Amino acid sequence: MSIVLSIRNLAKSYGAVKALKGVSFDVPEGSVFGILGPNGSGKTTLLGIVMDVLRANGGDFLWFGQPGTPEQRKKIGSLLETPNFYSYLSATDNLKITQAISGRGNKKEIDEVLKKVNLYDRRWSPFKSFSLGMKQRLAIGAALLGSPKVLVLDEPTNGLDPVGISEIRNLIIELKNQGHTIIMASHLLDEVEKVCTHAAILKTGNLITTGDVEHIMMDEDIVELSAADMNALMNLLKNMGKEVLLDEKANTVQIIFPKGTAKMDQLNQHCFNNGIVLTQLVLRKKRLEARFFELTNN
Repeated sequence: MSIVLSIRNLAKSYGAVKALKGVSFDVPEGSVFGILGPNGSGKTTLLGIVMDVLRANGGDFLWFGQPGTPEQRKKIGSLLETPNFYSYLSATDNLKITQAISGRGNKKEIDEVLKKVNLYDRRWSPFKSFSLGMKQRLAIGAALLGSPKVLVLDEPTNGLDPVGISEIRNLIIELKNQGHTIIMASHLLDEVEKVCTHAAILKTGNLITTGDVEHIMMDEDIVELSAADMNALMNLLKNMGKEVLLDEKANTVQIIFPKGTAKMDQLNQHCFNNGIVLTQLVLRKKRLEARFFELTNN
């Protein structure tokens, strides 16, 4: 898999405050890469550096295997802050102005961009008539001018209501399916879990972990079981795994094993041999939210 962005030992200080402390990771082509962390973790600073808005104090980064150049920059669209659209102008006219200022793309491309962000039917509506979600989709549309291979988005769902969040989430998935690589900073873990394929987690300028989302969440094997007699099941399993928990609300027993050690067929056979027929046997992954707080609270 090709690497779109390679970050090596990035460091940035604001006086005595160290915003980034030697951060390194790679962003694979075709991924939706989430940069996660609490406020003050360095997410926005990192995006500012790779988009040449800020200058690092140390380290470097490569786009498409090369140092950043104006030609490379044309392959990258960004939304680091809310664009200044004119409230009384239509979506089309606002994108024409954005295009004239940025010099990206051509007039024919505007209709295609509006179709991509599902605003073509409202292309002549004034910006002030748009919902928050529609306004954010138009902002992403502005970032898509010039047909960039990569989109860099800073908190793309910040301030949106649940409907707007869902709209942006669906749009990000659609853009990935259309071949774009998307790098997004966010603190909304539930949304990241639904759209991101890879992630890096930051805390006070340090990289805590990075990799594909499945790998980050699956630090342990969590097996969920149920049977007609839950007490008998609990007693049978209580000495297995690292931890055995009874969830009375869900009516399940959870066994936690070290990562990669759960043997589902052996568990099923063990229960059957002891007179218990399982009605559920599932290997669960940990929620990203739970894993995030484990990593950032240490």
